[in-house]
Amino acid sequence: MLKECTLQNRRDTAVPELRPKQRWSVCVVRTSLFCLAATMAYAQQAKTAPALPNAPLSASISGTVTDLNGGAVTDADVMVVMGTPEHTYTAETDSAGHFQVTGLPEGDFRLTVDSEELQSVTRQGKLRAGEQFSMPQIVLRFATAKTDVEVTASREDIAEAEIKLEEKQRVLGVIQNFYVTYNWNAEPLDTKQKYELAAHSILDWNSFAFTAGVAGIQYGTGSYSGFGYGPSGYAKRYAADFGNVVFGTLLGGAVLPQVFHQDPRYFYKGTGTKRSRFWYALSTTVIARGDNGKWQPAYASILGNYGAGALSNLYFPASSRQGASLTILNGTLGVIGDGIGNVFQEFFVKRFTPTAKNMQQQTN
Repeated sequence: MLKECTLQNRRDTAVPELRPKQRWSVCVVRTSLFCLAATMAYAQQAKTAPALPNAPLSASISGTVTDLNGGAVTDADVMVVMGTPEHTYTAETDSAGHFQVTGLPEGDFRLTVDSEELQSVTRQGKLRAGEQFSMPQIVLRFATAKTDVEVTASREDIAEAEIKLEEKQRVLGVIQNFYVTYNWNAEPLDTKQKYELAAHSILDWNSFAFTAGVAGIQYGTGSYSGFGYGPSGYAKRYAADFGNVVFGTLLGGAVLPQVFHQDPRYFYKGTGTKRSRFWYALSTTVIARGDNGKWQPAYASILGNYGAGALSNLYFPASSRQGASLTILNGTLGVIGDGIGNVFQEFFVKRFTPTAKNMQQQTN
């Protein structure tokens, strides 16, 4: 009897078996509670994790490596050493001899290029945060035995390499665009290089073709009638107009820049808001970068505009010579024209200059 009562009590207290729908509800509740617990744990961890510092703007160095014959040096090892303690960044040249080392911090750098059967070359410089530095063309000499030679390029050598690139800049591959540099940190030009750039501009076929067109318009409209007509009249107009080109380029591009120690080129900015770039372009008509790297009043450019007009009085016919007031007016118009030209340089010209990529602009 006692045994039967005990068995009955066990039946009465046993957990009833769950139906299928009930089992499904229990499973959903348990899963929801698990996901909620995991989410709260992750949120707590994210809340307590320290915030990452803002990563600095990374800079890069790019360039092209050739041999003495002008051939591209492929698979050359490029190594950049920076920082204290030193950190090393590496890259290799591609089939065109081009390389790019990215992810660099700001500071002094030492770049070494090493290739089989060629002498190694080392160059030094300084990067700013986010700067995209374009290294002038690197030429490796042949060697009978592998030799490590450290060569630090002088400022004159780097400036000369930059000039050679600038003398190849042509809008649409035709119109000369020599007096602009797309390297914000371009080295200053010495006296010889300023005259070299001016001479290259004057003697370029564009200068002769442009002068021929201007003289033709003047002849057709009867301007400067004191020169007369016929072949002689056209030739005199051509000579006078070409004199303007020569004197204007020499004064504004070489003579006065050397006297005042200023750089005659336009330094393409390319960064910042459109408004800041616009006002920068206009401001370069009255300020210029000195050979010391500092900005100063653009004495060379301004006086060059007025001086060219004054000199033209020496060879234009007396009936067409400009008085002082007209010379001042033309000089002022020349300054305004420079401003408009610089705005076009800043916003439009680069995209139509195929070789501009060889002088990659550096951030301000």
